[in-house]
Amino acid sequence: MENNISEIDELIKQFSKLPGLGPKSAKRIILKLINNKENMVKPLAQSLAKVYKTVVRCTNCGNLKINSKKCICEENSGTSEKICVVENLADMWVIESSNVFKGYFHILGGTINPNENFNQKSLLIDSLIKRIKNNNIKEVIIATSATVEGQTTAHYIEDVVKNGKLKVSKLGQGLPVGGEIEQLDDGTLISAFKNRVPVSNE
Repeated sequence: MENNISEIDELIKQFSKLPGLGPKSAKRIILKLINNKENMVKPLAQSLAKVYKTVVRCTNCGNLKINSKKCICEENSGTSEKICVVENLADMWVIESSNVFKGYFHILGGTINPNENFNQKSLLIDSLIKRIKNNNIKEVIIATSATVEGQTTAHYIEDVVKNGKLKVSKLGQGLPVGGEIEQLDDGTLISAFKNRVPVSNE
């Protein structure tokens, strides 16, 4: 017998939008939550409300921060000469966990779709240029995915940041065509970073 409670249907619909979840998985999760309302639903609702109220995206580096506190990019200013440009937080987290890179991260918050217009400000490309200048960056490592959108974004960034003094490189061997950064294992990621190649300034 199908559920006819609109509130539950809406909840299932919202959970189904999450990565890796379809309607069936969402229903199992909702059922688990409803059967454990006090122990699971209440704490989850409180945590979500707190995150919604206090966590924001830093307009400088794209990382998450508490809205009343400084972002890590401000606290660590002047500590590195390299900056790694990634598409999203998941990419940054997987690179951090591999310990293959020590330096600044810049999270774009998406990619450029070659078939659509894009907002340079929303992708934090303007702030990337400012960070390179203000932190005396010597190398920009472009770690976007090997998808059409990822490579389009990489080429655009190459064009807007390159100058005679700045080294611009991108991930090399180890990054499969069509692959996404967050899906790579540590070994593949380490290989891609170690074999990164300079971008031509022509």
